[in-house]
Amino acid sequence: MNNPIVFQIVAAILVLAGLVGVVLPALPGLPLVFAGLLISAWADGFHHVGAAMLVVLGLLTLVSLVVDYWAAARGAKRLGASRMATIGAALGMLVGGFLLFPVGFFLGPFIGALAGELLHRRSLTQADLGAATKIGIGTWLGIALGIALKLAIAGLMLGLFALDWWWTTH
Repeated sequence: MNNPIVFQIVAAILVLAGLVGVVLPALPGLPLVFAGLLISAWADGFHHVGAAMLVVLGLLTLVSLVVDYWAAARGAKRLGASRMATIGAALGMLVGGFLLFPVGFFLGPFIGALAGELLHRRSLTQADLGAATKIGIGTWLGIALGIALKLAIAGLMLGLFALDWWWTTH
C-alpha cells in the first residue's frame, strides 16, 4: 500500500457521502457507507477490522436496502394506497428531487402519491381528496420512517466498525 492515508481520506469521503445519501435518496446511502468502511479496512490491511465484521456490515447494508423499500411501501399500503399512488410517490421523489432540490425529496413523494391516488380514483370529490391526502401523508411518513431506520443502521454500522477497530488496538 503506497499511501494508506489517501485511501483513508477516500473512505471518509464515501462514509460522509453515504450519510448524506441516507437522508437524500439521490445517493445510495448505506452502500456508500459500507464501501467507505471496506476501503478503510483494506487500507489498514484488515489489521483492525477483519472479514467477520465486514460480513456483518455487508448484511446490515443489505437489510438497509430492504428497509428502504419496505418502509415507503408500508406507509402507503397501510392506508390502502393504489398502485398508482405508489408509482406517483416514486416519480414524485425523483422529479421533486431534481426540480426542488432538496425540499423536493420530501414534498415530491407526498404530491406524487396524492396525484397518483386521485388519478386512480378518477374523481375529485371531497371524500376522495381526503383519502388521497391521507395516503400522501402515509407515504411521506413511511419514507420518514425509512430514513430514521437507515440512520439507525448507519449508526450501528459505524459503531460496530469503531468498536472492532478499538478492540484490536487494546
